[in-house]
Amino acid sequence: MKVIIASTILPFIEGGSTFIVDWLDEMLRRHGHDVEVLKLPFHSHHPEMPEQMLALRLLNISEHADRLIAIRTPSYLLRHPRKVLWFIHHHRAAYDLWGTEYGNIPDTPEGWGYRNMIWDADNLAFSEARRIFTNSQVVSNRLKQFNNVSSEVLYPPLLDPERYRTDEYGDYIFYASRLTSHKRQWLAIEALSHTRTGVRLVIAGKPDYPEAGTELRALVENRGLADRVTILSEWISEQEKINLFAKCLAGIYMPFDEDSYGYPSLEAHHSKKAVITTFDAGGTKELVRDGENGFLTAPDPVAIAESIDRLYLDRDSARRMGEAGAQRITELGITWDKVIGRLLS
Repeated sequence: MKVIIASTILPFIEGGSTFIVDWLDEMLRRHGHDVEVLKLPFHSHHPEMPEQMLALRLLNISEHADRLIAIRTPSYLLRHPRKVLWFIHHHRAAYDLWGTEYGNIPDTPEGWGYRNMIWDADNLAFSEARRIFTNSQVVSNRLKQFNNVSSEVLYPPLLDPERYRTDEYGDYIFYASRLTSHKRQWLAIEALSHTRTGVRLVIAGKPDYPEAGTELRALVENRGLADRVTILSEWISEQEKINLFAKCLAGIYMPFDEDSYGYPSLEAHHSKKAVITTFDAGGTKELVRDGENGFLTAPDPVAIAESIDRLYLDRDSARRMGEAGAQRITELGITWDKVIGRLLS
C-alpha cells in the first residue's frame, strides 16, 4: 500500500510527537509498504494559525496515496478520501487548557473568535476521517467531551523495544524527558529533598528553553542536593538512555496532564523497572497500577519521596514491580503489528 504520513512540527524540536511519526514510517516500511512523510512546519501562536490552517486545507493530496495517516494537529485538515487520524492531542489552549494558567488564548471576544475557528476546523476534519484513533483514553475522552466524536485507543509502541534490558536495580531514579516546566522535573528534585535514604536522581533531556536547565540546577543547589542529583541537559544517545534504564532502581515520569503514558514510562517497563507517577499526570494512569507496576501518588514531594524510599529499601519489590510493568505492556497489546493492522484496516 502507498501511505502518506502527515504531521505538523516545530522545526529542530524533537520529542514524542516526532518520534511517533518517524517510528511509524520505519515500521510501515518494514511491513512492506511504500511511505512518504510530510512534516509540515506549523507555529501554534493563535494569531498566526488561521492562515496556516487555510494553507493546509488548500493542499489537496487526494490522488497521491492509498491512505493518509494524519497525526499532530492540524495536519488532519489535509484533503484525502481515505484519511485516518492517529490523533495525539488537540490544540489544547482552545480546549482543556482554555482559561487555565497553561492556556495562551485570551478570554476576550478576539480570543473566542480564534477558539471557535479552531473548533470549527477540527470538527470539519473529524467528520471527513474514515477512522479516528488516539494515543490514550485521556485523548479519546477529550474528543468525546469537546467534539462528540468517538475514537479507538491505539497505544504507540517503542521502535525497537527489544533493545532495552535489565542489568540491576541500582541506587538512582531515572527521569528521561525534555526539560520543561510542565514535565515537572522540579517536582522530582523537591521529592528527593524529602527522602530518608541515600537514593539518587538522574535527569536527562534537552531543555525546551535556555533557562530550563539553569533553573533545575539552581533548585538542586538550593536544596543541597548537588551530590545526589545529576542533570544531563542534552539529548543523550539511545544507547546511553538504554544503559541508564538498565541500571536504575526505577523510572519516574510526572508531567502535568500528559496526553499519553509517555515514552519514558514505556522505556522503563521494557527495562523491567517500576514507574513512579502522579494522579494528575494524565495518560500514565492507563499504564501504571498503584502498587503493582509502580506507584501513583499525589503530586506532593513528601508522598513521592515515600514511594521512592519504599523501592530503595526493598529491591525485591522493585524487581517484582518492574517485571509486572513488562507484563502490563503485553496486557495492553502495545505492538506495531496491532498499530499497523488498525491504521490500514
